[in-house]
Amino acid sequence: MGVFQCDDIDLAVVRELIDDINNHYQISEQALLMLDRQPDDTELLLSLFRSVHTIKGDLSIVGFAPAMPLMNAVEDLSSLLREGRVHYTPLISDLVLLVLDRVRSFVDSFKAHGFVEYDQQEVQQLGDSMAAIAADISRGGLQSGQEAKIAELIRRLDPSVVIEEHQPGYGSRLQEDEFLRELGLDRDHDLDFFRDLMEPVEKRSQYWQGRSDRILKMALILNQLGGSPVDERQMAAAVYCHDFGMAFMPLDLLHKEGTLENSEILLLRSHVQSSAHLLQFMEQWQPAKEIVLQHHEAANGSGYPYGLREKEICDGAKILAIADTFDALTHLRAYSAHQKRPIIRAVKEINDCAGKQLSAHWVDIFNRAVQPVLLAHRARQL
Repeated sequence: MGVFQCDDIDLAVVRELIDDINNHYQISEQALLMLDRQPDDTELLLSLFRSVHTIKGDLSIVGFAPAMPLMNAVEDLSSLLREGRVHYTPLISDLVLLVLDRVRSFVDSFKAHGFVEYDQQEVQQLGDSMAAIAADISRGGLQSGQEAKIAELIRRLDPSVVIEEHQPGYGSRLQEDEFLRELGLDRDHDLDFFRDLMEPVEKRSQYWQGRSDRILKMALILNQLGGSPVDERQMAAAVYCHDFGMAFMPLDLLHKEGTLENSEILLLRSHVQSSAHLLQFMEQWQPAKEIVLQHHEAANGSGYPYGLREKEICDGAKILAIADTFDALTHLRAYSAHQKRPIIRAVKEINDCAGKQLSAHWVDIFNRAVQPVLLAHRARQL
């Protein structure tokens, strides 16, 4: 292990540099998130390069050894993007985001303790691997071989992106009473029924298995941290019913990459009413029905089906929207790479939606819920 500390530069100068680094980190982070939606935006690519270049320059002033091999390679990649010598891809974006997050964790540790311990060999190996990839891309563009190497680096930086090939099937699911009891819910025949309904639905797509149970766990955590404004049984019923209508959509539409036609968007949106109709005549589950109907509404009024604004949306729907979004982001395959997107990207995407698609109040609570996960992730990096 190596130790970096800075004894020969005025602390006020160091603090000023750290503040500048954090400012440019936020700019680069925002550019990376926006590039997922606008991959050909030259201004965003230029903004990313400038921020990375400034971060590297600030760190070099104090000779910040833990970061330099990584920042040199990130600057090379962002330069290739800026010059149009390689097209933006989510894989490159995830790699840059994870490396910048690791550098920021080094900087935060230094700011807190006045020194930082780091694995010199690992940092150098990561930097060398990224530099080799950038050199290969510079010579011949982004090929499948480089994509595989990028995916491997992402797995080294964030092992949670790995998708287990032999996940347990539904035959090994916890029994209803055991699973619901673990979540603090009493046995309920209706909840058992709703959960059983989702078993064949989740089998319809290879990307859905176990999704409802994961969403329910997150939704109940958020609800409890937020003071339990939503009845947990209603929340559970809504989670298990909210996407039932998706089972009757064409699979080629559900798995389609790229821009959807207007008719396809309308068809997908119809799943809300189809799902809510399951609870139409079950009087005790009307609060759950309301959650299902509203879980695609947006805080700024841009959602559907009714265009409600935040004050008009029930808390259960706000919670479900975040839990649903988080699961979708953390279980999304990174295109040709057989792995998920990094958890840190999901957290940043959700925060970027605060006050827009998602409730800012509940996003703050979400941040409290995932903070231990992020801290544990960063602790493994140092």
